[in-house]
Amino acid sequence: MAQRGTGFFDRKGQYFKTPEEATVSDLAGILGKIGDGESLAPGIAHTILQRRSEIERLLAEHDSMMADYQPIASGRIMRLEPRAG
Repeated sequence: MAQRGTGFFDRKGQYFKTPEEATVSDLAGILGKIGDGESLAPGIAHTILQRRSEIERLLAEHDSMMADYQPIASGRIMRLEPRAG
């Protein structure tokens, strides 16, 4: 007898049973191959998903710092040369 079910797909169209599996697959794809031999990307992707709130908070702090950041070459900051002598 036929049964109805729910499935989840990553961006490549690969089927997964859970949303977490599909998201980890997409994250691993973004990361690409990491390491020699079998890629470490799936494990790293899983860790990213598990620590999402910490990572989002860190990136929000980064964005806040970047909003006020002015590189040295911007003209607002002048480097002082060391005194001779």
